[in-house]
Amino acid sequence: MKALQGVDGHVEWVEAPSPTCDVGQVRIRVAAAGLNRADLLQRAGLYPPPPGASEFLGLECAGVISEVGPGSSWQVGDRVCALLAGGGMAEEVVVDGRHVLPVPEGLSLVEAAALPEVYSTAWLNLFQLAALKPGEKVLLHAGASGVGSAAIQLCKAFGNPCWVSVGSADRLAYCQELGAVGGVVRTEGLEALNDFAPFDVILDPVGANYAPLNLKLLARDGRWVIIGLMGGREAQLDLAQVLAKRVQVLGSTLRNRDDQFKADLLSDLGQQVWPLFVEGRLKPQLARTYAVRDAEAAFAELAGNQVSGKLVLVVDESLV
Repeated sequence: MKALQGVDGHVEWVEAPSPTCDVGQVRIRVAAAGLNRADLLQRAGLYPPPPGASEFLGLECAGVISEVGPGSSWQVGDRVCALLAGGGMAEEVVVDGRHVLPVPEGLSLVEAAALPEVYSTAWLNLFQLAALKPGEKVLLHAGASGVGSAAIQLCKAFGNPCWVSVGSADRLAYCQELGAVGGVVRTEGLEALNDFAPFDVILDPVGANYAPLNLKLLARDGRWVIIGLMGGREAQLDLAQVLAKRVQVLGSTLRNRDDQFKADLLSDLGQQVWPLFVEGRLKPQLARTYAVRDAEAAFAELAGNQVSGKLVLVVDESLV
């Protein structure tokens, strides 16, 4: 098979041995794979896969099951999407069958490739870790990103008003169309978020640069969930505010979670979230597709921080 590998800051479509399909696993003939910021970091040599995971790029994909290992209930020919620790940007991938979900009725394989990573991330951090309750207010930094786009829709679906910080007026309008109540353009000043505060939960992929402001914006018993460090890793905080507000600071990653954790997460996602796609209350936010041969252009676009929604690589055009 062929797979996409990060090599010295660029990507190469290389020959690779086909992985074996063992007990409880399924082999997926990949139609398309979603592109995430983690792939940018791995391409740059800054985010290696967890031990035992594929060295190839891609944390999510969609396709058709071509082989089923013993003990799995999936069938050859099933249209599915999968959450992966790596290897989704390949002609085929083998994955724990519990980390696979059916393609929601009415969606294409390309659209489904944009779902697993961002909806898993948003659901895990907002509704499982932060235990978001109906009516609680949410602030989403990088609200127009893939995770942000998913989070806005989930907040709307489950009764949580949300606000965003974004990089441009166009991206703010995009977020409001998805269901955000409002927000700010970061170049015009994040302090304007005070007009909408206090927030019960902040989903933060930025980190250090926003830390003092986040603490100021949080309500008593607020939860600050850190899922990325785009703005740096070292911050100075007034711990008196943490204490007085009873703030919970939660650091969260998904890629290096164990198989059972991911299986439980995907099971919950399948029961609580996947039906909302069929009902039309959630929709994939597909910004653009690229052929896998044009992967460098896709990575460059994502690195430019102007994408609203998701980019997807089409691996097998005969399936889409």
